Amino acid sequence: MPASARSILEQKGRDVITVSPSVSLGEAARVLEEHKIGAVVVVGMESRIVGIFTERDVVRAIGTGGKDAFDQPVSAFMTANVYRCREETGVNELMEMMSSRRFRHVPVEDNGKLSGIISIGDVVKSRIREIEQEAEHIKAYIAG
Repeated sequence: MPASARSILEQKGRDVITVSPSVSLGEAARVLEEHKIGAVVVVGMESRIVGIFTERDVVRAIGTGGKDAFDQPVSAFMTANVYRCREETGVNELMEMMSSRRFRHVPVEDNGKLSGIISIGDVVKSRIREIEQEAEHIKAYIAG
């Protein structure tokens, strides 16, 4: 059975690092560095996704705003139009979405609330697991 966002989250866990839209760009950058991650989900009331803030956003903010950008709210630099997936979304669909839209992180929603985040690395690991399992099944079939 092909992997889904749910199966990836069951493997890696559902913890998501989030920030409020009002935190400064500098604080959001510190959160990325502290947790050694490439993106944080920006959440508003009731854990609703209002944006995503990535390493690329940090670079863009500094490139356009210079050092003054560090004191601005992350909401000024985040991506507000966030592509999300559901737990039922398949790995192939995730790969297509990430590849065609050129992003590396997809928040997962369940009933309108944040339930996890999937990175391109998570998708690659999942796909490698699938291929390895397929190879084992073929070996077992051939061995009889």
